[in-house]
Amino acid sequence: MEGKYAPLEQYLRGLPMAEEEVTLTFERVEEILKDTLPPSAHEDRPWWGNQKQGIQIEPNAWMDAGWLVEIVDLTEKWVRFVRQ
Repeated sequence: MEGKYAPLEQYLRGLPMAEEEVTLTFERVEEILKDTLPPSAHEDRPWWGNQKQGIQIEPNAWMDAGWLVEIVDLTEKWVRFVRQ
């Protein structure tokens, strides 16, 4: 586990197994990453997709940790992850 999104993967892996969903503001995600999200995360719903194909590496962080994005709200700037 390495790279910019590794802290998010670690955070999600560290949540109690009884926790089946977690909602994080984009600001909280950035705190976890200790870095900013790219503009596309704020503007493009596909950035938060659950596919591990193509050139995007972000989904690997949450999917490798056993989570999927259920809902992303680009207006209110939050994302809800659910356990796979």
